[in-house]
Amino acid sequence: MNYYYEIVLMINPDQSDQVNNIIEYYKKIIYKNKGYISRLEDWGRRQLAYPIFKLHKAHYILINIVLKKTNVIKEIENSLRINENVIRHLIIKTKMERKNSSFILKSKNEYQEKRGDIVKTI
Repeated sequence: MNYYYEIVLMINPDQSDQVNNIIEYYKKIIYKNKGYISRLEDWGRRQLAYPIFKLHKAHYILINIVLKKTNVIKEIENSLRINENVIRHLIIKTKMERKNSSFILKSKNEYQEKRGDIVKTI
């Protein structure tokens, strides 16, 4: 039986250069436990609705994963809790695997296409 999760990470914007290392760390946990990532999106730096730890922006990452065991998500959540670079995280159990681009990435891509910017996806 497969378990599907959606994880949103808000990373300290001062640590934006560490985003790839953070993603790789969680990928290793997922792959080590025979899971896989069905969708990974880097939303970049975004304005926060209210300051968190006196920060007004955060670097957002969306990860959808498929796991064989439920205890892996507890390991990921504990690791997120103690990671000083992650200022907030959200883990949601979903009913099915997500592969399509998220609404936020679609709207970001449309905006960048209108401006002529290069779209950054992972």
